[in-house]
Amino acid sequence: MRVAICFLMAGSLALAANAVPLVASPSDGQGFDSGPLVDITHEQELATEAGLKWLVEHQNADGSWTSKVGFKLNNTYKYTLSDRGHVGVTALAGMAFLAGGHLPGRGEYRESVDRTLNFVLSCVQEDGYITQAGTRMYSHAFATLFLAEIYGMTHREDVRLKLQKSVDFIVKCQNTEGGWRYVPLARESDMSIVVCQVLALRAARNIGIRVPKSTIDRAARYVVDSAVTSANTLGFTTSYRGEIGTFRYQKETRSRSSFPLTAAGVTALHGLGIYSDELIRKGVDYLNEEIDSFNSNRGRSGHYFFWYGHYYGVQAMYTQGGRDWENYFTKLRAFLLEMQESDGSWPNREGPGSAFGTATAVLILEIPYCFLPIFQR
Repeated sequence: MRVAICFLMAGSLALAANAVPLVASPSDGQGFDSGPLVDITHEQELATEAGLKWLVEHQNADGSWTSKVGFKLNNTYKYTLSDRGHVGVTALAGMAFLAGGHLPGRGEYRESVDRTLNFVLSCVQEDGYITQAGTRMYSHAFATLFLAEIYGMTHREDVRLKLQKSVDFIVKCQNTEGGWRYVPLARESDMSIVVCQVLALRAARNIGIRVPKSTIDRAARYVVDSAVTSANTLGFTTSYRGEIGTFRYQKETRSRSSFPLTAAGVTALHGLGIYSDELIRKGVDYLNEEIDSFNSNRGRSGHYFFWYGHYYGVQAMYTQGGRDWENYFTKLRAFLLEMQESDGSWPNREGPGSAFGTATAVLILEIPYCFLPIFQR
């Protein structure tokens, strides 16, 4: 086993970009509880490598991964196309390679990363919207995040130009509520879309891309207003007190809350530069209490709620640090190792498909590697 030694990125979305990273230590004064660190096990490394190899073997010649293009419909996934390269899934797969230390022109899988980048760049429209075959704002945010991480590592001018356009598109699409929805310029918002845009904006601003402060302030207000802080904010009777500490799908009082939405809410607050807050503590406590039930209900089939919930849950806990991080990650890691298929993939029977499940699982397992800037404390 080896111990994950990470770097702390000084500053947050609300501060200046390009800060110098500091070596992590419990007394670094950055506001994080950096210990205990989590050992990276041999089994974890083998599973991650098998997942990356599966992704390489299933990458299309144009750099994309074929997946079902569609959208969430209640608890199901309605797809409109099943045989096209999916820009959102492709961006997540690309980040899985980056998080494993593979860059354009560098690393064992450099050619796969090059092809991934070329595909994502080809999907940037004139107005900055990153879309292909009808993909929506989820995919735009993942693709923007991928470009931000690439630019932060390579400083390629062609990437910077398209990244700025994609960020400007996010800014333009923010609505009067301070959030975003599935399609551009929608009047309504929801937490599942807001968190994607927030992390893309954070990653972009961290490496010097222009992001208006007003966009951040309005997004922060939306996230805070979506938190369930008392029985009154639920709009239900006191029998729903178990939902206090969660985050709602939408700001409306009777909108549902859940494990994935709470993970998204906490991660969004972190992404907005808020690290110490009662909302975060209550959200973290809820995630700790519900992880076993959530895994049991959503895990075995790799439902998209499972991957979405843990993609953000593990980031929330990693930033939180300490025992919260150690307990959450070791429990989730054991579950993921049991889920992995013999060919190295992970299932996603309700959602875009195995490329989505595999990319997300690999990303989760790679967070302690600390190669990807967005996964650094």
